[in-house]
Amino acid sequence: MKDMTTGSPAKHIIKFAIPILLGNMLQLTYNLADTRIIGSFLGDSALAAVGATTVLSMLYLGFMIGLVNGFAMITARFFGSKDMQSVRVSFLTAFALGIATMIVFAVLTLVFLGPIMSFLNVPDDLRPEAAAYIRIIIAGLIISVTYNVLLASARAIGDSFTPLLTLFLSVGLNITGDILMIGVIGTGVWGAAAATIASQFITMIICAIYILKKYEFYRIKRSDFHLMSYVMAKDMMLTGISMGLMNSLIGFGSLILQTAINGLGASYIVAQSAARRITDVLMTIFVAIGNTMATFCSQNFGAGKYDRIMQGMRAGYIITSVWCIFVILIVYTLAPAMIQLITGSSDQIMIDAATLYLRIDSILYVLVAIIFVQRYSLQSVGDRITPLISSGIEMAGKIILTVTLVRALGYFGVILVEPIVWIVMIIPLIWKVRKWEKQVK
Repeated sequence: MKDMTTGSPAKHIIKFAIPILLGNMLQLTYNLADTRIIGSFLGDSALAAVGATTVLSMLYLGFMIGLVNGFAMITARFFGSKDMQSVRVSFLTAFALGIATMIVFAVLTLVFLGPIMSFLNVPDDLRPEAAAYIRIIIAGLIISVTYNVLLASARAIGDSFTPLLTLFLSVGLNITGDILMIGVIGTGVWGAAAATIASQFITMIICAIYILKKYEFYRIKRSDFHLMSYVMAKDMMLTGISMGLMNSLIGFGSLILQTAINGLGASYIVAQSAARRITDVLMTIFVAIGNTMATFCSQNFGAGKYDRIMQGMRAGYIITSVWCIFVILIVYTLAPAMIQLITGSSDQIMIDAATLYLRIDSILYVLVAIIFVQRYSLQSVGDRITPLISSGIEMAGKIILTVTLVRALGYFGVILVEPIVWIVMIIPLIWKVRKWEKQVK
């Protein structure tokens, strides 16, 4: 537990972000290991089947994580203002809203999975394995949202270490489950999905016991159910939906892009899947700083310390910019080896395509760094609209460029889509941040 309303903003941000960064790296390391396990045991076809639907699972998981992080922003505000009863009631409300939302999502997706697969343009020969994998992931959303509410609630009160320990356990169970299900039992790709949900369920139980034992103010009382209010639920849901939609608009644009990639053949499907896995690792510090800004800014917004919010944002810019320089050096020296390492494939067309993707896109990562800092900071101070506008531009840009660039240039068009979109979507964020800073001053 950490109160971020006093002390050095930069030190708070660095100390809080490091466990989040390590946790994100750990989760992404699992994703890479998952890719390697599937590729090694089941081959390129199975890897392509998972890659063809990964964007759908990421779309839903992105919405869910945005949703619970939005809930946690409200909890962090109450924590910053030292209203501990409201902290506990918001914790209870987050579970109720999160579970209800994911039940609706899961049911609708499972009912309409066939048309969704057709919309994604998943090749017929990959569809059976792809459907088997994604069904389990979607059915497990209720477990996933409960697990993520616990992690987000810990971060809301300044505890980023407990989620790190939890992720260590989850990833260890996940990798063990993958090897057992795929390598030993021989289940096929659905075994990887089952291992993911099972590991989250076990970790969720352990995490709940630990958090409730460590933080007494999170222990739900019978009277708390009577304190749940429409006003709090509305505020949490609006903030959660705004964060979730922000992620989903990004994910939906990527989903449209994936439909075009799926029509380019298995080599390019694997290339995109591998390149995105590595991109996720390289961008994980942006995610960590973004999540840190959400907690830092929300606590200080609750405490009315707006000058500290601006100081924190400046620290975020500096930290992420230094990382961008390091990323370029990594990509231009190690990209082909990284691609081959995580896929276990020697397909040269795939390796060359993924390498080119990483080398071109990494040059403009600094824009992504600024986007993450400003999105989360604006959400934390109550601006639910500007981040959505920026995300909407990203979605629209990906759709338009998929229809034009990708059709005209093939996979090279895929490579150019995101850099072009970043340049445009950052404009409303910069404008609103500058306007907010002037108002505060």
